[in-house]
Amino acid sequence: MKKMFALALAATLSTAAWSQAFPSKTVTLIVPFAAGGPTDLVARHLAEAMRGPLGNATIVVENAAGAGGTIGATRVARATPDGHTLLVWHIGMAATASLYRNLQFKALEDFEYLGIINDVPMVVVGAPRLPATTYRDLENHIRANAGRLNLAHAGLGSASHLCGLMWQSAMRLNQSITTIAYRGTGPAMNDLIGGQVDVMCDQTTNVMPQIEAGRIKAFAVTTASPLSTHPVLRHYPSLQEMGLTGFNLTVWHGLYAPKGTPTAVTKRLNDALQAALRNPEFIKRQEALGAVVARDRRITPAGHKAFVAGEITKLRSVIEAAGQFAD
Repeated sequence: MKKMFALALAATLSTAAWSQAFPSKTVTLIVPFAAGGPTDLVARHLAEAMRGPLGNATIVVENAAGAGGTIGATRVARATPDGHTLLVWHIGMAATASLYRNLQFKALEDFEYLGIINDVPMVVVGAPRLPATTYRDLENHIRANAGRLNLAHAGLGSASHLCGLMWQSAMRLNQSITTIAYRGTGPAMNDLIGGQVDVMCDQTTNVMPQIEAGRIKAFAVTTASPLSTHPVLRHYPSLQEMGLTGFNLTVWHGLYAPKGTPTAVTKRLNDALQAALRNPEFIKRQEALGAVVARDRRITPAGHKAFVAGEITKLRSVIEAAGQFAD
């Protein structure tokens, strides 16, 4: 009995020591994309909001772009599991499990899940020259011109690629529209504005300036319900509302640590994350990006991991059916 008590006490003291000692140096948030993009901005806002809750720690953002986000993710998976190297990644955490058949990490096994940060709605948009003015018009136009229209996306594994795959699958359009891959959102959007491509599905962060300027047309949002409080997008239906039952896709972002990070450290990181998600300035900055700060059970480690497991299953069926892999 005394031995068991001694072991329990030692474990408790060890946990307390870890918690009090963390962070003992700079905390690095790895963003697996180039600087200036949506995920990079989310990470930089988060770094500022978590600094105070972590005792005014030094938190820096480092970009490790390449291979659809897998280079940066691999780096974090292999990092020392002490909580000082973290990953901020989006829906790619779930998608790459199917897109890459020879990944150097396992999404559900090689990370400690710390919590979901936000959700970014997506919008089905079209070239200004399209005759369609409503979503139903667009659907009818695509079917009436089977094989003559095309759908742009920003590259394999991008949010626009995943949205396009799910939309084609839900509408059974795989033989009715041609997919064109670009090397980034910028060139894809430029060709959509210019009318070289017809349709695209991308996150609000990328499409809102073009919609508001009248350079492209908006047709529907990808959230389960219409965005009734959004000043612009409240005028457009959700895809589910238009008959695509169960369609619900957002570009969510999550925070991750290497597998094996001590429980006391992951607890402190989750506490700091939840404090950041309640920070009015952080909320305001996320809303300016078109993002909705997470408030449900996904902000807990268990809720986060369960959610991503479901997303992996959902995306795997669509990716495998399309046969579009990145390796």
